[in-house]
Formats: sequence, C-alpha cells, structure tokens
Amino acid sequence: MSAAAHALPADPVQRPTPGIALTTVLAGQAALLPPAALALLVSLHREIEPERQARLAARRDRQRYFDAGGLPDFRDDTRSIRESDWKVAPLPAALQDRRVEITGPVDPKMVINALNSGAKVFMADFEDSTAPTWHNLLTGQRALMEAVRGDLAFVADNGKRYQLKPFAEQAVLLVRPRGWHLDEKHVLIDGQPIAGGLFDLAVFAFHNARALADKDRGPYFYLPKLQSMEEAALWETALSHIEATLGLPHGQMKVTVLIETLPAVFEMHEILHALRERIVGLNCGRWDYIFSYLKTFRRHADKVLPERGQVTMTQPFLKAYSELLIQTCHRRGAHAMGGMAAQIPINNDEAANEQALARVRADKLREVSAGHDGTWVAHPALIPIARAIFDEHMPQPNQHAVLREDVHVGRDELIAPSQGTITRAGFEGNVEVCVRYLAAWLDGNGCVPIHWLMEDAATAEISRTQIWQWLHTAGLHLADGTAIDLALLETTLRNLPAKLGNRDAIPGASKIDEAIALLDELSRSDELAEFLTLPAYDRID
Repeated sequence: MSAAAHALPADPVQRPTPGIALTTVLAGQAALLPPAALALLVSLHREIEPERQARLAARRDRQRYFDAGGLPDFRDDTRSIRESDWKVAPLPAALQDRRVEITGPVDPKMVINALNSGAKVFMADFEDSTAPTWHNLLTGQRALMEAVRGDLAFVADNGKRYQLKPFAEQAVLLVRPRGWHLDEKHVLIDGQPIAGGLFDLAVFAFHNARALADKDRGPYFYLPKLQSMEEAALWETALSHIEATLGLPHGQMKVTVLIETLPAVFEMHEILHALRERIVGLNCGRWDYIFSYLKTFRRHADKVLPERGQVTMTQPFLKAYSELLIQTCHRRGAHAMGGMAAQIPINNDEAANEQALARVRADKLREVSAGHDGTWVAHPALIPIARAIFDEHMPQPNQHAVLREDVHVGRDELIAPSQGTITRAGFEGNVEVCVRYLAAWLDGNGCVPIHWLMEDAATAEISRTQIWQWLHTAGLHLADGTAIDLALLETTLRNLPAKLGNRDAIPGASKIDEAIALLDELSRSDELAEFLTLPAYDRID
C-alpha cells in the first residue's frame, strides 16, 4: 500500500462510548478504536489517573529538593529489597538472546525495514522518535497491527515496494509507549486527557496481545523514563488491568525498563522487584540519562557538564551507572542491555565513515566486555558491526553468569560530574541540533539525521538543557574566554539560518523560525521546562 493510500475506508457510524471523547477524527480510526477498545481506555484511565497525578506531583517535589541543594541517594525504607535474595520470573524463550536491538519510529516503512533488518529485536517507538500527531499515532498502530498479522506492505513514492520477510526471519517486536509525563490530548476521559503511554500500550495490546501470545511473542514492551519503584508499580497495575480485561494470564505481558533518569539508578533493585513477575531486563538509556543528570542538577554549579561530545560512557559517572546496572540485573536474573549507537553511514567520506564506525566498535566492545547482554543501534548498517563484536565475545545467548561482584558503586560515584570544556563549536552545535530537531518534530518527524547522527527527543533534550544550564550558571565561559550569556545565544540564533544553507533540504524547514523562537523563549526562562516536548506538543495538530 502506498503512503497516499494508507488511510482506512470511511468509518461506520458508531454510538458514543460513555465517558470518552475523541477531539480529532481521521478516516479509518473507528477500526483502530472500536467501542471495546474505547471502553478499555476508559476503565484503565479511571484506575490509573489519580495515582499518575500523585506520582507526577512527587517528581516535582523531589526536584524542588534537588534545586535546594539536595542529592539523590539510595532509599533507607527499601534496604530489605536491595539486600535480600530474590529473582525475577523466568525469561521467555524469544527474549533469551537480545544481542543487537534496533530502534526507530512506527511508520510503515521503518517497521518493515526494522523487522527485516537482521537484529534480534526491533523496538517500535511511540516515544522519543515519534512526533505524537494524531495521524502518526494511528498510522503507527495500524502498521504494527498489520505487521503482527503478517500483511504489512508499503510502496514508496518512487515505486519501490517494501514487504515483510517470513515471521521466523523477523526481529522480535517490542513496543515503547510514551512516559508517564505525557498526555494524549486527542483522547479525553471524563474531561481529562488520558496518559499517552496508556493509550499507546492499551491500543496495541487490544489488537495484538492475543495473536502475539499465540506465537509465544509476548506482547513485549519497553517502559521509559521511570523515576521510582512507585512508578514501576503503577505500570504493573496498568498491565495487570489490561491482561484481566483482555482475558490474558497474569504476567503474559513482559517488559524491559529503561534506566534513563538519575533518580531511577538508585532504585534499580526496587524497580525490578515491583515488576518481578513480568520484567526481563533493564536498559542503559544513556542519552536520556545524561539529560536527567543535567535536569536533576540544574541548580548545582559544581555539577555542570562539559559539551555533549565530551560526555561519553567512559566518563566515571556513566561507567559507574552502566556497571552497577549490570551487577544489579545479573544478580536478579534479568538482562542488562547496553545503550544506543546513534551513528549513521557517511556515504560521501570514507575516512570520516571509518572513524565513526571505529567509535561504534569501541563502544560495543566496551559494553560486551563489561557484561552487557545486548546493545542498541539506530541504523541497520550498524547491525553487522555490533553483532560481530557480541558474537565474538558472547557466544552464549547472554551473560547472566557475569555477576560483576568487583563493582562497588556508591552515591558519590553515580553523581560525580565529568571534566571537560565548552567550546564555541559545542555551544553552536547544541543550538543547531535543538533547533533542527524541534523544527522537524513540530512538522511531524520525531527522528532526524543531523551531522551523521540520528537525533531524537533525548539527544535534543541534552542540547536544550545544557544551553539553559550554561546560561543560568554564573561565570561560565567558552574555552576561548567568551562569556556564556544571552548575547552569545542571540548571536548564535541570529546566525543559524545562514549556517543552515538550503532550507529546502532540511526536515521541518517551514518550522525553523518557530523552533528558533521557542528555543529562545525556553532558554531565557528563569525555570527550566521539564521536557521540551511539553510546550512543543501544544503546537502540533
């Protein structure tokens, strides 16, 4: 089916479902949101929403504590969970070997290419790499539903046809819903927007859970941006509710949790415990983790990080985080997944391409040598590279036997800032990445190649938060001595359009001016916006 023909037929007239209102109507959505699915959304929202709001309020309270000088630490009230012996439930056969995973948005072409890519797992992402327009969400749900059925196909504008390989040759499908902080404004229940993540997860499960269970393929999910065991427990409540409603056995739906916030690294045992009947692993979500470090310590002048390119996984605080994650997971019988290689092939520069691939090889060798059970890539061309390294150093399906008892990590190791500089190129690069990504996102594209790196919301958040922190921390200078102040920001933003050159070749070109204005507004504000996508969400659809 072509992109133009990918809409479903006109919807039949439906009687309204009590308690729910859809603020936007697109052709074909009734097939994706029939009355039974809407009823599931209503019951799920009513059970989860009060506690979700309580958890979000707890996040704000905790951030005020950090802003006043407080530091994150391990919890005294959960010491018994960390110190006692227990294991997570046995892992399903389809997820025993996850050595290479590819991630990307949920458009039909991406879904086909990723499932056909040769990776062990494809994480279909409704979160950081999907701009949540109503069209994108419904198109993504439909693409995944057709993929599970085995009949997804796509014809590009140039006539090239994409179709799925046989099921046995496909990657295992995992779906990442949005995090607790994001609303779905197109679905109002009792006058309130439903949590975006609940919408993503419940609609996917409604259509696909039974078929995937019959194939011994889950359904499986990645859960993002948790900050506490209570937030993990709330996901457990939601998953159990969906299973009961759909008539699935308890624990049928399996999850992997991304440890991509600084508060969560202090509660990894507790998060595993809260989801112990269904969790299969934790993942080092490195980009969001760096963003969370910046946000947590936004008012701490002694913890300002250098420019993004210098904050690598060999920095002590990131090395401590990844090794503690491995130790924690393997003690509990769970996978410890490595992080993302965001590089994409540089087709017109062989030397630069080889340098980029050398960085990928070094990163994947570091991960497998440390004891990770698998890793992420953003581009199919990196799959053979990552797989070769893991095949050589991990011939078995995983490394659960690598207990890393040599790792001794405390609070101070996890929060120690990295050393480095802020160059003019680093400052201007942050501005460019943030503006270009934000422009694409506002135009409906949540995953954008910029300077041979695949940028998503997480990497844009690093850029945006660093700009804000550098501007709002007194006395900071670039490496050449230039003061980091609003005058520097104004000059950089004013010069950016000329630097970008031919706008027509840039995704979201029509939104560049709007993105510049929004970044300027957010950077000048006395308060750091919690997430870039929250004010941006008001500007789409």
